[in-house]
Amino acid sequence: MNTAPPTSSSGASSAHPLGFLQSLLGSLRPPEWMVDELQNRVVLFLNHVLMQEPQAQERLKRQKGKPVKVQWGEVHLTLAATAAGLLERPAAGAVPELTVTLTQTSPLTLAQTVIAGDKPGVDIQGDVQLAAEVAWLVDNVRWDVEEDLSRLVGDAAAHTLVRVAGAAAQAVKSFVGRAPAGFARATPAPAPDRSGSAT
Repeated sequence: MNTAPPTSSSGASSAHPLGFLQSLLGSLRPPEWMVDELQNRVVLFLNHVLMQEPQAQERLKRQKGKPVKVQWGEVHLTLAATAAGLLERPAAGAVPELTVTLTQTSPLTLAQTVIAGDKPGVDIQGDVQLAAEVAWLVDNVRWDVEEDLSRLVGDAAAHTLVRVAGAAAQAVKSFVGRAPAGFARATPAPAPDRSGSAT
């Protein structure tokens, strides 16, 4: 008769709620049609941004048809430049000439890095010239949020929304800078004042 005690499936993750949350998020997989649609939306958004950057489009034209695979854990997206200097998803099975892998596997760590204004760690393998062009795009292409918002709500409202969002992002960045790595510790509540003095 087997008398071995049952083992807990939660393991060490039960000791750290964030570790449990990360493992839970890692086990959830959206259906293929949803992933496909999301990737199409990402391509549309990137092309919208690129259409505001003629120099970026000229650089991409020189790399026409070269697939670039961006990977983060199980999530990946392969893109290739078109003759117009925009992006498209190449045919299934296209062999990437460049692979860019985000090395920070924890969603929370990655979010902390991005919010703090730092670049996430990446591992790049493949065509050196293509890698140089991708690096230039990352460093120089920016989404003009205010310009897009102004078309919807007008210049004044767009300026206000961007200013408020910037202040909120700065507050989050400041909080992340003060928080311990991985939010491992909870901040202790202040001790009650027992001096008995009236305020």
